[in-house]
Amino acid sequence: MLEGKQLILATKPYAREQRALSWWYTISTLGLLIASLTATMAMPFLPLRIACSVLSGLLIVRMFVIYHDYQHHSILKNSAIAEVIMTIFGIYILAPASIWKRSHDYHHQHNSKLYSASIGSYPIVTAKKFAAMSRRERTMYLFTRHPLTILFGYLFMFIIGMCINSFVVSPRRHYDALIALLVHLSASVIVVALAGWTAWLLLILAPIFIACAIGTYLFYAQHNFPGVIFNTKEDWCYDEAALLSSSHMVMNPVMAWFTGNIGLHHIHHLNARIPFYRLPEALNNIPELQTATTTSLRWKDICACLKLKVWDPELQMMIGLKAVRREELIGEMDSSRKLKPLIR
Repeated sequence: MLEGKQLILATKPYAREQRALSWWYTISTLGLLIASLTATMAMPFLPLRIACSVLSGLLIVRMFVIYHDYQHHSILKNSAIAEVIMTIFGIYILAPASIWKRSHDYHHQHNSKLYSASIGSYPIVTAKKFAAMSRRERTMYLFTRHPLTILFGYLFMFIIGMCINSFVVSPRRHYDALIALLVHLSASVIVVALAGWTAWLLLILAPIFIACAIGTYLFYAQHNFPGVIFNTKEDWCYDEAALLSSSHMVMNPVMAWFTGNIGLHHIHHLNARIPFYRLPEALNNIPELQTATTTSLRWKDICACLKLKVWDPELQMMIGLKAVRREELIGEMDSSRKLKPLIR
């Protein structure tokens, strides 16, 4: 059975890009996105315009995965044309290259580490630390992981998190965040002025909102799912973090296409240089990659992921608020028992 370095080496053949295929997927996806956005404005009936708007959101998700792979240098490396395309797309989707690459690279190097900075990932605290938090700290922590915060990823993760916060912290380093915000605002003003609020809703807000909501949830569930394992820095291991702390999200062929196979996230974390279109190939040919913990986009699995709040080191599992409160109650009862003899 392959493990550790040998398993990583076994994935290397799949990290070879097929340049023509990379260009085909990039150009075809971009072309479909432009066509869908155009149809959103050109269709004569509102239901058709709404359908095209939703389709645009899904195509943005696929294009984002391609953009994500480009930032990992797994596709179209050293292409000046690709650099222009991806830079423009990053600004369009409110995830400029300087921010996305910095935060995402950190995430890959510290995935599932307890007590590390939550750069590029959702914060995780232990049950003990959560119990010691102030009310304000708990509120902020739970707000970050709240389903509505994830649903409104367009606002909280992309506009505020990636753009506003990044620019405020480091204006010189993340000047492209300001550009992204200005472009987004300017495009909105122009569309409203020329075509009205309905056009703005269907052409700008809805597609990006849908894409950001899907992307934010995927990013959450890729590392917050029943069965996930977290470790301290001392016990952390790269390949185990990939296989035990990154999910295999099972999807139907349609959603797998729209999400660029990103559901095979454990393989991506094991070797980020594997192009998205070769992830299924690696899965099918390496048995050790077929045993990762799975989740899905079914409502039951989504709810199971969203309920998870803190890490319990004793149980070696993520637990929800009910379990946290139960542990706190047990702790209070134990404390009162210890105090009774002293009182007597």
